[in-house]
Amino acid sequence: MGVNVISLIGSVLGWLMYFCYACLHNYFFSIVFFTFLTKIVLLPVSLMVQKNSIKMVKMQPEINFIKAKYFGNSEKISEEQYELYKREHYRPLADLIPLALQLILLMGVIDVINHPKEHIFRGQPGVLDTLFMGMDLSAIPAQTGGVTFVVPLIAAFSAWFMCYIQNHINVLQSEQSKLNQYGTMILSIGLSLYLGFFVKTGVGIYWTFSNLFSILQLYVLNWMMNPKKYIDYDALEKSRQELQEASAFSKQQKKRFAKDPYRKKEKADYKRFFKDYEMQLVFYSEKNGFYKYYQSIIETLLEKSKVVINYITSDPEDAVFAMASDRFRPFYIGENKLIVLMMKLEADVVVMTTPDLESFHIKRSLVRKDNEYIYVPHDVNSPNMTFRKEALDHFDTIFSSGYLCTAEIRKREELYHLPEKKIIEWGSGVIDNMVAAYEKMDKHEQACKTILIAPSWQKGNILSSYIDEILENLQGHGYHIIIRPHPQFVRHEALRLEQIRQKFQIDERTDLELQTDFSSNSTVYEADLVITDWSSIAFEYSFATLKPSLFINTPMKVMNEEYEELGIVPIDIELREKIGKSLDTDKLDQLVQVVEELLHSHEFSQESLKEIRGRYIYHIGDSGEIGASYIMERIAYYKEKHDQEDDW
Repeated sequence: MGVNVISLIGSVLGWLMYFCYACLHNYFFSIVFFTFLTKIVLLPVSLMVQKNSIKMVKMQPEINFIKAKYFGNSEKISEEQYELYKREHYRPLADLIPLALQLILLMGVIDVINHPKEHIFRGQPGVLDTLFMGMDLSAIPAQTGGVTFVVPLIAAFSAWFMCYIQNHINVLQSEQSKLNQYGTMILSIGLSLYLGFFVKTGVGIYWTFSNLFSILQLYVLNWMMNPKKYIDYDALEKSRQELQEASAFSKQQKKRFAKDPYRKKEKADYKRFFKDYEMQLVFYSEKNGFYKYYQSIIETLLEKSKVVINYITSDPEDAVFAMASDRFRPFYIGENKLIVLMMKLEADVVVMTTPDLESFHIKRSLVRKDNEYIYVPHDVNSPNMTFRKEALDHFDTIFSSGYLCTAEIRKREELYHLPEKKIIEWGSGVIDNMVAAYEKMDKHEQACKTILIAPSWQKGNILSSYIDEILENLQGHGYHIIIRPHPQFVRHEALRLEQIRQKFQIDERTDLELQTDFSSNSTVYEADLVITDWSSIAFEYSFATLKPSLFINTPMKVMNEEYEELGIVPIDIELREKIGKSLDTDKLDQLVQVVEELLHSHEFSQESLKEIRGRYIYHIGDSGEIGASYIMERIAYYKEKHDQEDDW
């Protein structure tokens, strides 16, 4: 900015200083009054910035969700943020306006204070007293020293205090990262020290009171336009947590990748995957043991078609590698390389049990827009309550377990105006396999009733909270009790299991055992009653064996806190009183009474449970055939489509 422009600004501000001195006849208080008036003049600009800042923080949950959804993909994040800013008419540069004006004012102020007589006396004779409490306001501290050294220190303190207040109550600054907050604070303190030491003391006084009046102005702005009236801070907190989860997941994956002893295998399988010319069908499994969710479909496909099955697993020790054949081709792809692989995928049909497609690390293909993504559920739980809200929105086809699952998906599509998905009335491969295995078992009456305690792994599960009361109530009544914790509980809560083992002297008893070998389901089949909390094992057990379950009402596992908006009772709640009974945690003294009712009541006979199973689960025994038939139909469709494109 040229000297003439600075002089012009100084001239304009000089008239303001002239007015201030004419009112007060004191140089120090004129500077303070002058500083206050500049804040009044800039108040409309500050209001505009406050509105813009509120708009920014109001958008922050959506920005955080975008960053979590596309974590690591900076180009996509920038593109989505740009569209969001455009939609909300947000101007990112608006927050720089006060800073720019402050610097322009500062240049003018320096000019005014460098030539105070010219502006205050306007060519008229007069003597300007620049002393205040022994300080010469026209002196430069770095040159004169003495008492003027106090001004830079006061200016620096005022800058720190202003930043401290801003970091706590400024609508935008309080949402910045600690790095940004401290960076701004250091810059402000450094600028204040410079202005205090190397320009005239009067400028340091101006800067000090400018900082103090900024604090006052901030409280006024928050009173005039309270951010709490416009910003959903609950949504903001949820979005922060989701972003932190995405960040933690990314760090974890990078750490795992750096130490992964299977990197060579992954590299070879990745290369082999893209060399394969038969990429019609891909299944994805997160880890070993997930094959059971696809088992009946894959076995039917291998038996009744010639299609090649490409099976991607993120577990290098997955048992499926022992099944490899010409038509069943397993590949180990860790979750880091999986991100890129999925984006490059050209398969016609992709089958997954992993929800949150497009929402987290797994994205739809970028090279094909017409391939079909099929979701296969792990269990018969409610997708609306036990998943995140948008978990299934980006799938083309859902294999539905029953009519409640179908109703939830259709209602959500209607409520949020989503594209209609294909819903295949499928059933449950896991339950079908358990039914078949149970029917083949040799069944005989046990000397005493066996009770299986099989809780979930969620927070507050009965092993973490109520197992002591449950065991104390059950023992001494002639039951054989088996505790079968969730595999993840065994992995993460070894100390808690050891405490239970020692307290109840499990190793020395024949009526109580702790089972951590999950290679066989015989324990599940042979039990006369299952006690659980919110685990889906109850549905699998009761629908396979046609025996009742007992539910302990620990806190629900709810991923979507807005699940009630659909007006449909989730199957997790609906079935608790239909395939057994539920018991509140404050009524565990009634446990034995309820157990006896379930073991001997005709209300939960095999016939009644079979009728409920048929009502709530599609096509018992036929899920493999139905799933495989649909996939073969889609592969045939794509083959015909490709052939027509080749003819053209």
